[in-house]
Amino acid sequence: MDDVAPSGDLATFAADRFSADGRSHRVFRKGAGPAVIVITEMPGISPMVLGFADRLVAIGCSVVLPDLYGTAGREPFGGGAVSDVLYTTRSIATGCISRDFSSFALDRTSPIAQWLRPLARAEHQRCGGPGVGAVGMCFSGGFALAMATDPSVVAPVMSQPGLPFPVGGRRREAVDVSSADLDVVADRCAAEALQVMGLRFRGDPVVPEERFAHLHRRLGDGFISVELDQADGRPAALDNPMLSSHHSVLTTSLDDRPGSAGRQALEQVLDFIGSRLVAHP
Repeated sequence: MDDVAPSGDLATFAADRFSADGRSHRVFRKGAGPAVIVITEMPGISPMVLGFADRLVAIGCSVVLPDLYGTAGREPFGGGAVSDVLYTTRSIATGCISRDFSSFALDRTSPIAQWLRPLARAEHQRCGGPGVGAVGMCFSGGFALAMATDPSVVAPVMSQPGLPFPVGGRRREAVDVSSADLDVVADRCAAEALQVMGLRFRGDPVVPEERFAHLHRRLGDGFISVELDQADGRPAALDNPMLSSHHSVLTTSLDDRPGSAGRQALEQVLDFIGSRLVAHP
């Protein structure tokens, strides 16, 4: 269908491992040019996440996908209702109990950032360019913000940042980054004109409006928000019984038709990254 985001093929990516901070994870790489770290949404590196990565390759970037949870390359939907629910639930449960992620904690950066920042530095050294991009999605959305404490990260994008889970008033505005780390990012915004992009669907209960309002207060003009209405999502995405509202801006709920609000949001992301990495003087 013309409105569905494209899928990619894991076989077209090269596999490697990266170790830092006592952690070792597999990574998948593709492309040439400055690096963009794409941290997948739950439940894992899906064909649509690979399709988004291919779009970054097409604008002249090297893409690096850390394999942190789930089964890389697996289609999360379409295996049957029971299979889909079990796979997704298993991945989320693994993330919730892992010491690498702060699913509920306030004022804490997920420990996986201590592995992602060295990865960004290593990819900057390997690929060159003015710096590195970072795209986090849903469960990993805030990871891109946490990575922006490192000077190598110059194009951070948070797509539907879902942590901490918004249970209670304080968690509705919180993002899974400590106050100290957020101060570092705010200082970079003021001193270096760093900008952080955030995307969400209005009405998405996983990403409350208070979260983006908090980021606007803390980062000022350094935070660029792209907010879509529920009506802007791909209608057929809600045929899936696991989805009660549109959530994944760049993949499942993307209405990929040229000129649609969703396609314009995607193009803003590509322009944001491309202008900072590929077209940088």
